[in-house]
Amino acid sequence: MTVGSTPVRERDTLAGEEPLELRVSGRSMAVTMRTPGADFDLAAGFLVSEGVITRTDELVSMRYCAGKTVSDANRFNVLDLELGHTVAPPNESVARAFFTTCSCGLCGKASIDAVRTRSSFDVRDDQLRVTPGMLASLPERLRAAQRVFEKTGGLHAAALFDGALSELLVLREDVGRHNAVDKVIGWALREGRLPLRGALLLVSGRASFELVQKAVMAGVPMLCAVSAPSSLAVDLAEESGMTLVGFLGDPSMVVYSGAERVVDELTQ
Repeated sequence: MTVGSTPVRERDTLAGEEPLELRVSGRSMAVTMRTPGADFDLAAGFLVSEGVITRTDELVSMRYCAGKTVSDANRFNVLDLELGHTVAPPNESVARAFFTTCSCGLCGKASIDAVRTRSSFDVRDDQLRVTPGMLASLPERLRAAQRVFEKTGGLHAAALFDGALSELLVLREDVGRHNAVDKVIGWALREGRLPLRGALLLVSGRASFELVQKAVMAGVPMLCAVSAPSSLAVDLAEESGMTLVGFLGDPSMVVYSGAERVVDELTQ
């Protein structure tokens, strides 16, 4: 509808949103509202983000199962995961962390210390180097690859790029920005790419604490966002040795931490 014009009735395409329950060996671990698609990546990425697994062989299998009762139809909204026998089963704190992460409930220096001690990967010595020109080109490439957003206008996106080759490795979309990032990280785990050395993660919205946390847990040395970071996101990035770029566009950006990885074309 346009102000001052006659209303027109048309069909519209909306982004899908349904709950996904994650179970480990039949035991409920977490529930998230997500856009259906790449659910295996989402589940694997969630386990990495929460420090449950770090290697492909630690996730033995994933399968859809029926609803909670016999009469429930299988809408592919329940996913059962089996971990390797050497992996400690996640305790209840993982589920609690999941819900507080989604609502930005973690805060303070204690949270930063917890992420640093839980991560199996250290990005401080990552030799990734990129130019401002290369970074400035990424948002348009992200936007061009967002197929579902093109139809609905209602999804977040996260994408991994090879820093040396400027190659788009994978892009995932979801109604939740944290889900989009988990889907990317889960893809990387299943492809045997963790830690993500030499890679950069680009997100279509702001850079919040939980997104920096997920990147740290996957060993990503650089996180870029088209919008603003939060103060705690910057604190965590600095503490972890990660490069954090906000307000990324063409031709400008703001480098909040790890500026040594963004080099001038003449000195690269």
